[in-house]
Amino acid sequence: MTTPPTIPDADHADAAGCIRQALSQARHALDALMDNAATLAAIERAGDLLCSTFSSGGRVYACGNGGSMSDAMHFAEELTGRFRGNRAGLPAQAISDVGHLSCVANDFGYDQVFARYVLSHGRAGDCLLAISTSGTSPNVLAAARAAKDLGMRVIALTGRAGSELGALGDVSIATPAGAWADRAQELHIKVIHILIELVERRLFPENYGSS
Repeated sequence: MTTPPTIPDADHADAAGCIRQALSQARHALDALMDNAATLAAIERAGDLLCSTFSSGGRVYACGNGGSMSDAMHFAEELTGRFRGNRAGLPAQAISDVGHLSCVANDFGYDQVFARYVLSHGRAGDCLLAISTSGTSPNVLAAARAAKDLGMRVIALTGRAGSELGALGDVSIATPAGAWADRAQELHIKVIHILIELVERRLFPENYGSS
């Protein structure tokens, strides 16, 4: 059996400092979000938009790159599956099918992978959650424009206020959280969970009782 290497005490101290710094940055970012009344109001409007989309028989799509694609998938599965309690599934889809993505990237270029899906499946009255930490991802911008052309509504979720994607959104939620994208993405998943809860509370109030 191999004996694991001994880690110097200084390395333990450095790791502990890194952990505390990361948690402190995350706490500061969350506090800044909680203190931003305009962003909180935008989250509420986005929840209203999702509710009206589902109530009128529309579908919700979500897209993003890398970690933002994972967030889009997380968003959709909480809606089609369940979040807090059992209830009917809601029509939501992340644009993440590898067959579609590789086909369109090969034939039309990666900038079109999300827009092509929106143009194939989206309809007026549907909604797109477009996620880009920078707010400048070309393929997410193309998807938002395609959605607008079809008469869909767009919720822009970014990590930078005043971005190009934010300008395309019917509702724009920006979560600036410092110099690093990971802090903004940590706030994105909190926003996503709040949006899902807002939908459930409105459409399935029995799941929440008197809370």
